[in-house]
Amino acid sequence: MTLARRLRGGCWLVVFALCSVAAFAQAREAAVTTVAAKSCAALKSRVDAAPGKGPLFLRSYDGGQGGAEPQEPALRTAAFVYDEALAVIALDGCGALPEALRVGEALRLAATTDTRLRNAYRAGPVDGKVLRNGWWDASQQRWVEDGYQAGTATGNVAWAALALLALHRATHEAKWLDAARGLGRWIVVHTADTRGAGGFRGGVDGFDEAPVPLDWKSTEHALDLVALFDGLAAVDRGGEWATYAASARAFLATQWDEREDRFTIGTGVDGAQPNLQTSALDVQLWSQLVPQAESKWKRALAYAERAHSVDCGFDFDADRDGVWLEGTAQAALAYRVRGDRAAAERRLGCIAREFSADGYVYATREARITTGLAAGAYYFRLPHLGATAWAALAALGRNPYVAAR
Repeated sequence: MTLARRLRGGCWLVVFALCSVAAFAQAREAAVTTVAAKSCAALKSRVDAAPGKGPLFLRSYDGGQGGAEPQEPALRTAAFVYDEALAVIALDGCGALPEALRVGEALRLAATTDTRLRNAYRAGPVDGKVLRNGWWDASQQRWVEDGYQAGTATGNVAWAALALLALHRATHEAKWLDAARGLGRWIVVHTADTRGAGGFRGGVDGFDEAPVPLDWKSTEHALDLVALFDGLAAVDRGGEWATYAASARAFLATQWDEREDRFTIGTGVDGAQPNLQTSALDVQLWSQLVPQAESKWKRALAYAERAHSVDCGFDFDADRDGVWLEGTAQAALAYRVRGDRAAAERRLGCIAREFSADGYVYATREARITTGLAAGAYYFRLPHLGATAWAALAALGRNPYVAAR
């Protein structure tokens, strides 16, 4: 073979390789478009399926095959506030503001008319009064409610306030800002804590008759609170919100592990000593979303890759027993915020294959995966509103921590 023939053959190899790279890149970009279109359509259609134009809570989970209610009684009609808040921000990003306003109005009513914002409410149209979630237990012949759902987690309150701030920015209506301020004040009055490095406690568990203070502190909550208090400070200049944001940041500083370049999950009930028993994915990823994050926090994304990555996605804890799709969507958005679009597209390609027949993204790829938070605590393969909202946010490149600004 002549030198010319060899060079010509080499060129063909180069062209083939370049074509393969281009095709792979196009496939990744197509996954982004697919996830954005399908997740936005699923969220919008769920709102539009509810009669009327009034306030509405969306059911957080479908049954295992989609569409039908979950078999678990506690989930059949549960609308978790965290999921509702994410849906509001995602719907706004999808260009579906009327739908976002319906869910947002249900959140606003809960925030302003209930004695405190619960972790969950009953899904469906809200006719003037929000309803706590519960179910009839035939074996006990009585109505049953769940203590966690009736409780108030600090992070969930923060997420609801972030959603309300996003609607204030979209509409400039004062009612959204007023409700967000009220939630911020509730957090300060009821959860501000002076133990250890300060910060904010976990919230309140149980029912109004015998509420149980949650004395542990959460790194995830602190990240939420930095975003919330900074957002409130941006509109209420000269107030005390910046002080509360600084308190949350001071707590975060104590949760950074220099040896492993990661955030710990929070403290135990003493409110001071970091909990080193498990590793949580979300705090590594959400730290990438915080405006004005410390530069060293960027290293937490590399830690997440080392400790939590599974195939095309991520697990919630470090045992890597499956793919947590909600967290995989969070990772895709974290990569976009950090400027690594190719890595984001790969994770969205993982999610693109995990839509249920009725539109929601599954919570997990496997039948169930552990959380590491407590014995017997799992995520299950159920179509999930929260996972779908995160998928939309990631595909759209919309950071929920800055959506209110």
